[in-house]
Amino acid sequence: MLLGLQFGLLFLAMRQDITPGLASLVIQSQVFMTLLLVALWQHERIGRLPLVGLALATLGFASIAWHSHGHGSSAVTPLGLLIVLSAALCWALANLVTRRIGRVDMLGFMVWSSVFAVPPLLLFSLVFEGWETIATALPRASLAAWAAVAWQAVGNTLFGYGAWGWLMARHPAATITPMALLVPVFGMGASALLLDEPLQAWKLGAAALVMGGLSINVYAARLPRQR
Repeated sequence: MLLGLQFGLLFLAMRQDITPGLASLVIQSQVFMTLLLVALWQHERIGRLPLVGLALATLGFASIAWHSHGHGSSAVTPLGLLIVLSAALCWALANLVTRRIGRVDMLGFMVWSSVFAVPPLLLFSLVFEGWETIATALPRASLAAWAAVAWQAVGNTLFGYGAWGWLMARHPAATITPMALLVPVFGMGASALLLDEPLQAWKLGAAALVMGGLSINVYAARLPRQR
């Protein structure tokens, strides 16, 4: 269910309220949401360095929020920012669920949990696209479209999230979640190359702040006695 909400909200925001590259950056707020939720519900201590990283990344997200109010940018709207942050919260909650269930067959877990992603995704599609659009699009879908579906189902969900969950169940959250800092690198880079998304100075500045915060968390996880 959380997986379906995460992707449903993310795709909904990218329709017209946020660019794909910027969405790949904002979704990384899940790292800090995970750390805060783990500290709140599972009593895992947050050291000083992770808090510094959180503060630094917050400045990056604040810059994005500032530009969402029409300050010289059409890359993101306040609604788009809110929707992606909601998707990030779903990802963070899913991380907590994965940690709680412990060591299980993650491939089997992802296969069966993906079944529960169908209802929210179908509901999103029916509400925002309509049955007529779905019925028209399915028989006319191109090979590239089906390839994208296959990648999303097998490569991204089963393998990607399966490996992510496997690691989350076996290592501290502060060690694993910052690895997601590779997402905005590929996301913003691919969006610029393939979709011609402009990378203005404010975007790069926000990305530097967020990535800096994530990097501090990686460093802090390697120095547990000095946090």
